[in-house]
Amino acid sequence: MNTVAEANEYFEKDRFATEAASCVIEAVGEDYAKCSITIEPKHLNAAGRVMGGAIFTLADFTFAVASNTPEKLTVSLTSEICYLGPVRGTKLFAESEKIKYGKTTCTFLVHVTDDLGNRVALVTVTGMRVK
Repeated sequence: MNTVAEANEYFEKDRFATEAASCVIEAVGEDYAKCSITIEPKHLNAAGRVMGGAIFTLADFTFAVASNTPEKLTVSLTSEICYLGPVRGTKLFAESEKIKYGKTTCTFLVHVTDDLGNRVALVTVTGMRVK
């Protein structure tokens, strides 16, 4: 996928991320994606903070956009999230960074920040290409 329009078309059936969590694809490139969520009440936990699951969903979706094309279907094998600090802004951004692509597996880092530049989470994902 070389354009945001192509990525949106490919991921339109990923309804949990795009509809329930309101993830938006901001940018795409080879083994790269940047996605966002504008914080809404549905993203908050009982304490009024952004729920960890919302942060993780954004990171996981960003990995999916970065690692998948119609030619190479990639699924998560493992994911590990490290929460670094609370969300202070009104929008979250996740940006992928490819670490390694092997014959069948890949590793990405996903950096999650808010619109004020605060580091929110770091996610490591190992994926596997399937036929």
